[in-house]
Amino acid sequence: MGTVSLVAAAVRDILVIITSHGITSAQSIGVCYGQVANNLPPESEVINLYHSNGIGKIRIYNSNHSVLDALRLSNRELIVGVANEDLQSIANCATDWVQRNILSYVPDVKFKYIAVGNEIKPRDAESAYVLPAMQNIYNELVAANLQTQIKVSTAIDLSLLGSSYPPSSGSFSATAAPYISPIIGFLANTNAPLLANVYTYFGYLADPANIKLSYALFTEPGVVVRDGQFGYQNLFGAIVDTLYYAVEKAGGPNVEIVVSESGWPSEGGEAATVDNATTYLRNLIGNVKGGTPRKPGKAIETYLFAMFDENQKGPAETERHFGLFSPDQVLKYQISFD
Repeated sequence: MGTVSLVAAAVRDILVIITSHGITSAQSIGVCYGQVANNLPPESEVINLYHSNGIGKIRIYNSNHSVLDALRLSNRELIVGVANEDLQSIANCATDWVQRNILSYVPDVKFKYIAVGNEIKPRDAESAYVLPAMQNIYNELVAANLQTQIKVSTAIDLSLLGSSYPPSSGSFSATAAPYISPIIGFLANTNAPLLANVYTYFGYLADPANIKLSYALFTEPGVVVRDGQFGYQNLFGAIVDTLYYAVEKAGGPNVEIVVSESGWPSEGGEAATVDNATTYLRNLIGNVKGGTPRKPGKAIETYLFAMFDENQKGPAETERHFGLFSPDQVLKYQISFD
């Protein structure tokens, strides 16, 4: 190959690296890929849909090998889930699970986090297995020298909070603390984030008398909640800062929050409209880049829920209408993912 050709090839390779890096590392927004439906496109088409829309981060809820195979060499960053029903066996031994679902795909698949369980409650039978499963998976990653590349966490919902208003009072409930505090300690020791599913829609639905729709949709023009030196114009930022306060009080002052789900339904219930969903998603995507009042300028890594409407979810009708795309791969909203 001549000198000119070598230079051209080098420039091409650098541009590929820069472009790929920009998609996954600089982008704060990912999209969850749920599959509780019987009418979704093949996995390979779905991954192509992520690519064509410039979505560089993906969350899946189990180690579906059809999805993992489609992700090979795609340069999409991935949260892979450990299904709740698998926690007990992995709490006993994680060697086989890590070998089949992680090591068999490294380095072709860019695993970022392993979410060990989703929305486990302290009183759930599976709660006893979450931390042991996390520890076992982490030990397998250490043995493979992957513990700095792939972080082990779990995804919580907001029901674990005891106090949440104002944000600085944020703390986990007396019931949740014995469950979540050791997990926070593990995350702090392994430099891993806590994954949290954050829905302002359900906050509004639970207390419409005190939570204005505009506060939940990011459209409130002024400060709604004053908390010391911090003023909150939207519920999302207030919730994220509440979680930060709660995590700090549980022993994780340096543990980051990753919003592992957030979205708004387009139909099926109160305030569930296409217009409201469009407003929420647009404003969420725009706001996460700027951080929260307590952590300004620190982008919030956030995963929109979800890629598709899922017709087998429930029991609430709204659960079937959180998709960004219809099953025929048509985007429901006028939004951009960057």
